Amino acid sequence: MAYSEELAERLRARLKGQRGVTEKKMFGGLAFLLNGNMCVAASGRGGLLARVDPEETRSLLAPPNVALMKMGGRTMAGWIRVASEAIASDPELGRWVERCVAYTKTLPRK
Repeated sequence: MAYSEELAERLRARLKGQRGVTEKKMFGGLAFLLNGNMCVAASGRGGLLARVDPEETRSLLAPPNVALMKMGGRTMAGWIRVASEAIASDPELGRWVERCVAYTKTLPRK
């Protein structure tokens, strides 16, 4: 499955004007990097791949359609998969993007 071009456009609109944002095709999706660090992505599996504060990972799993990201059979704190249903509205997507940007800004530039 390819990433959603519609979601990619919505992410571009949300990140417009944010300094240090670049795009990179990764893992079958389209990642948006902030100062060289992956921030958020339109996932090749559908939905959103969100980078969040690892300390907040468990508390963010409560809403429906939100799960830990699995890669190679492993999960990692700080990486969450958000299903399309959970980001259908612009305010829902906006909350996730804001959370991802806020955390990614705390990381050292690459």
